[in-house]
Amino acid sequence: MGCPPRPTTILDRDHEFDGGSGFTLNALTKIQIDNLVTLGKVWGFLKYYHPKVTSGERHWDYDLFRVLPKILAAPDRAAANAALQQWIDNLGPVSLCKPCAKLDEKDLYFKPDLDWISNKVALGALSLTLRSIYDNRVLDQQFFVSKVPEVGNPKFDHEPGYPKLKFPDPGLQLLSLYRFWNIVEYWSPNRDIVGEDWNAVLAEFIPRFALAKSSEDYQREVMALLARAKDGHANIWSSLQARPPVGKCQIPVNVRFVENQPVISGFPASEANTVGGLQLGDVITELDGVPISKLITEWAPYYSTSNEAARLRDIGRYLTRGECGEAKVGIRRGTDDLKVTAKRASLAINDFTPSTRDLPGPTFRLLSKDVAYLKLSSVKNSDAASYVQQAAGTKGLIIDIRNYPSSFMVFALGSLLVDRETPFARFTEADLSNPGTFHWGVTESLKPEKPHYNGKVVILVDETSMSQAEYTAMAFRVAPGAIVVGSTSSGADGNVSPFALPGGLHAMISGIGVFYPDKSPTQQIGIVPNVKVAPTIAGIRAGRDEILEEALRQVLGPQTPAAEVERLAKP
Repeated sequence: MGCPPRPTTILDRDHEFDGGSGFTLNALTKIQIDNLVTLGKVWGFLKYYHPKVTSGERHWDYDLFRVLPKILAAPDRAAANAALQQWIDNLGPVSLCKPCAKLDEKDLYFKPDLDWISNKVALGALSLTLRSIYDNRVLDQQFFVSKVPEVGNPKFDHEPGYPKLKFPDPGLQLLSLYRFWNIVEYWSPNRDIVGEDWNAVLAEFIPRFALAKSSEDYQREVMALLARAKDGHANIWSSLQARPPVGKCQIPVNVRFVENQPVISGFPASEANTVGGLQLGDVITELDGVPISKLITEWAPYYSTSNEAARLRDIGRYLTRGECGEAKVGIRRGTDDLKVTAKRASLAINDFTPSTRDLPGPTFRLLSKDVAYLKLSSVKNSDAASYVQQAAGTKGLIIDIRNYPSSFMVFALGSLLVDRETPFARFTEADLSNPGTFHWGVTESLKPEKPHYNGKVVILVDETSMSQAEYTAMAFRVAPGAIVVGSTSSGADGNVSPFALPGGLHAMISGIGVFYPDKSPTQQIGIVPNVKVAPTIAGIRAGRDEILEEALRQVLGPQTPAAEVERLAKP
């Protein structure tokens, strides 16, 4: 038997704008931008609060296109507000709610930012209409969003991707801006830490989106917008080829920012230990005659990450990308400034999974009779007990999470590290009846299981530790005496909530807020190590793993000879 047919909705029945929004734009005036800001905010508010929209009776994207020409034609704010009022009136009257949704103040993390709907100076009579809609919102009724069972992160239903968008289409491009802006406004658990005026961001991007003339221009504007949310999960993972630097080829070297400089940290397995005269530990200073600092300044706004460490991680991975063929590279090697010619070659890189910084080879090994080592990039949760049994009798277990775990190990392994039930995380969750509201939810705990590991636990993290890796580190660090060694992680935690954007783009946000049990945050901050260690250029040049070396000292003691530590940390 096949799957039952998907129920049809208004999205299947309203076809008026299937061929596009139907209008063009070559410029925008200040009053048009101001009115489009109000439209974007009102459209988003109605999307999640008006009963005719939350019940699924309106194709809300197409309703935007129906009112857009009137807003663009309005000579002033009053005329635009009148057009919005007529648009809302055409939806029909809003019945008095029975029962009414209420905002529960208990365990409240933050409320929706809706003071603007009471601004009679800006909105006039429209303010009373919006207030009435808010006061009569329907309990738990949403068409465009639901919640993932058992987890609670938003699930964005009924968001068409319009993959056949023909550029330029100012209406669909503005729809993309409005959709993402309002998803952050009403459904991001991290809206409070965006770090800038989100309303000002809307105003800034209206002309940038509306006037983008090509698919590539539009995609870059989407990337720039998503980057302003400061959420490492918020990216258009389907279109990273449009993010600068563009090109189908790269110099076959691994680049990592060390001491705030782009350093050649390794070579792909298929390459020798030198490429085009480039060596381990070389600092890249120029590409094709352009200073690296200038390039980074130009590229950085298009990289969506939660913190600067993660931004430099991603820029480093793509830094040498460009057109196939020769590239002129300026480098600093020690005290010498050199110029070499290297060749860009076609490389396949999976951007979503961060590169790993763990040891090559087996998942589990004994570095010595006293130190066990486990990397999570190739673990199996079914083998968790076996790892602990093999580590029995050692002084310390080093768990390397400078990677993305291949299996969800939080409970399978974490329960073997604690000797009593121990909370390790707390969450915030959205409220379907009160969009823009997040409440404190459950506290997650580890419960002890056998076999129990009795030695010291040392957890390794750095900027490659992201999302599930960070959540895993949060759990493991509650083991008795456990410490985290390394540098700050990427600061993008929480289950993701994907959605489509016009043009066939695929984006997502962090869908739940993840905090420590004492309510201290992790988003943007990342997992802050107990012992901070970062690699050095000298260490990269010598092929050393300075974070692993410090972990060994934490287990074996500071008196351990440096030569012995370096030997044990070698691959």
